[in-house]
Amino acid sequence: MMPRYQTILFTVLLIASIVMGVVLWQLRAHAHERMLAGENSAPTQAPEVAPSEQATLLVASDADNSLLSQVLSLPLPQDPGERARAVLGKLLDLYAAPNAAHPVPGGAASIAQVFLFPLPDAPAGNPLSGPQLAVINLTGAFAAAHPSGLETETLTVLSICATLHANVPRVAQVRFLVDGQTRPTLAGHADLTRSYLTADTVPHP
Repeated sequence: MMPRYQTILFTVLLIASIVMGVVLWQLRAHAHERMLAGENSAPTQAPEVAPSEQATLLVASDADNSLLSQVLSLPLPQDPGERARAVLGKLLDLYAAPNAAHPVPGGAASIAQVFLFPLPDAPAGNPLSGPQLAVINLTGAFAAAHPSGLETETLTVLSICATLHANVPRVAQVRFLVDGQTRPTLAGHADLTRSYLTADTVPHP
């Protein structure tokens, strides 16, 4: 037979355990109710979709080493950097499509970032109204999978620069990075250490 003090202690602990269990159950129920109330009261917002606009892509053709103008209706953001990325993503999607005139794997995911910077000769007070430098950060996977050859690599670079010039006219120069780093060439031939003048990449009729 247990001593009296042990019986009292056991009884107190048992009652405390029951009370704590009831309190925890109530707290859990109240938390669940608040969660459901929050879900029901949260506003449902549809994702913003950029309005469609006409974009001019300068698409490379391996058949005659040319750039052909192609006008498409695309949802284009207002931010110039995101706009440039969207247009270039569509260009690379065309190259990744079956039976592409300039087959290059990777698609839009190959454009990691596009950064725009004012050039030194931009007007004082409003640098974004003057000429800009575009820095295009390509993925390492795109460079690794790109077909090697001077003509095919040059066509990719020139088509990117010309497409930028057609859709973001203030971009006067383009530089390329791969995974955020300077790379000597795209796939062994096309020089990625230099700046490309976009005006020189636009095909003349």
